[in-house]
Amino acid sequence: MTTISSSATSFKLWFAAIKPPMYTVAIIPIWVGTAVAVAEQHLLNLRIFSTFVTAAILIIAWLNLSNDVFDSETGIDKNKSHSLVNLTGNKSLIFSLANLCLILGLAGIVAIAVWQQDLTILALILGCCALGYSYQGPPFRLGYQGLGEPICFLTFGPMALAAAYYSQTQSWQGLVNHPIPFLVASSFIGLSTSIILFCSHFHQVDDDQAAGKRSPIVRLGTQRGATLLSYVTGLIFLELAIAISLGYLSPWVFLTFGSLPIAIQLCRHVQRHHNQPQQVSNCKFIAVNLHFLSGLLLGISLTL
Repeated sequence: MTTISSSATSFKLWFAAIKPPMYTVAIIPIWVGTAVAVAEQHLLNLRIFSTFVTAAILIIAWLNLSNDVFDSETGIDKNKSHSLVNLTGNKSLIFSLANLCLILGLAGIVAIAVWQQDLTILALILGCCALGYSYQGPPFRLGYQGLGEPICFLTFGPMALAAAYYSQTQSWQGLVNHPIPFLVASSFIGLSTSIILFCSHFHQVDDDQAAGKRSPIVRLGTQRGATLLSYVTGLIFLELAIAISLGYLSPWVFLTFGSLPIAIQLCRHVQRHHNQPQQVSNCKFIAVNLHFLSGLLLGISLTL
């Protein structure tokens, strides 16, 4: 029984360290950006789309692995049992794997640029990678100044969706002529992704403060953070409703409201347990579910 219990615990730690659910964060911006393009030109280049999604997953793997390494250097993860660096005890191995994922991911983006004889996608994704590095990487460590959420919004919202859109159209003309659907979609995905990062701070306030990390929750406190979460979560659905009512988006986009129960669950859970680290620690996974389902439905509805 002890062996079985130990194996189960080990599996849970490795699962938490690898974070499989988090990789939907890579897929959804590409999915929605591509959906905006498909709605415009009624054509999907499947080779470009599949290559882009694979590359995005590898780049997210680089971010996750390298952030584990960078956090181990500041001591902020000393109490984090599911850190890959803590689990393996081999920081250089994790950093090497991170860099391999980055190289492979960028190779996919380079392949798209070569196929299209166009460097626009590569430039956008290199910009995303640079911002991603600045979040935790030295000497910037902007996440320690509470700037992680704006970086997350920009990279996973407008920049990632623009790259996905352009990969299918190789033109900005459609966005120039009809910018509102793209702006609303990119804002929705950028904010819903930032909500995931925001939620990850609630259960680690003490560790963040000890390491000098001024996360939004450290700055605001958990109660005000929970209130802000409710406002922002409501805002992402309100902007959809306004855009639909004004005729900028198809009524089919109301399908996205099928994810509203998860949004309500998230806000209620955080309001109830915001200052209880053990109970609130799973809120980021509820936020991942919200991001995935809402993004999936938004992409589908944009093409109908």
